[in-house]
Amino acid sequence: MIAFAADLGLGFIIGLTLGLLGGGGSILTVPALVYVAGLSPQAAVTASLAIVGINSLAGASTHRAQGTLNWKVALVFGGAGMLAAYLSAGLSQLVPARALLIAFALLMLVVGGVMLLRRSAGEQAGAARSWPVIAATGVGVGVLTGFLGVGGGFLIVPALVMLVGLPMRQAVGTSLIIIAMNSLAGFLGHLGGPPTDFGVVAVFAAAGIAGALLGARLARRLNAAALRTAFAVFVIGLAVALLVDNVRYLV
Repeated sequence: MIAFAADLGLGFIIGLTLGLLGGGGSILTVPALVYVAGLSPQAAVTASLAIVGINSLAGASTHRAQGTLNWKVALVFGGAGMLAAYLSAGLSQLVPARALLIAFALLMLVVGGVMLLRRSAGEQAGAARSWPVIAATGVGVGVLTGFLGVGGGFLIVPALVMLVGLPMRQAVGTSLIIIAMNSLAGFLGHLGGPPTDFGVVAVFAAAGIAGALLGARLARRLNAAALRTAFAVFVIGLAVALLVDNVRYLV
């Protein structure tokens, strides 16, 4: 019962961060599935893609109703990312479990640092970019999605603002559609790997949908810069814990 409650709570938090920030929830999903749900890192990557994709669609539905979703950018960015995510999905099967977690932790450190350094950069849209730049950025995010099981929203939102030129609120909504597209492609690419625990997926996804819907509604009312800073600190702390837990086995 305690484990079930923990799964529900974590699923809700993951969905909430996706709805609020247009990303970030996926960076928590793999560690939660490994350390709380007890899945192997490879199985957690596959389950994470399903959970994050479902949650992102839920959050995107609310952003669509608010008019903060750019379909043209989402289709070009997400279309390029889907192909890259599918092709790179099998790479995680070739990497030892602890090495995969260490790689994930290092990515979290980078992401947390970028979020802290650029905590105020997301309020202004950058210069509009060409479609090839948008597609190339989508490919890069897609590779990370397939390999590490992350939706990539923590990279997509800054990219949409600084490289594509979208306003912050529109970048958040558009990011959720792109995450869902990339997650679907990555999940399909992982189907030949370890079996997926759909019971765990259902629990996390159900709680996450509620969190994503609430987060999307709250996104218009809360201070986005303060939320990004708090989340960045949390991500860095979790990354350090993962490194401490796994690097010692390699020494």
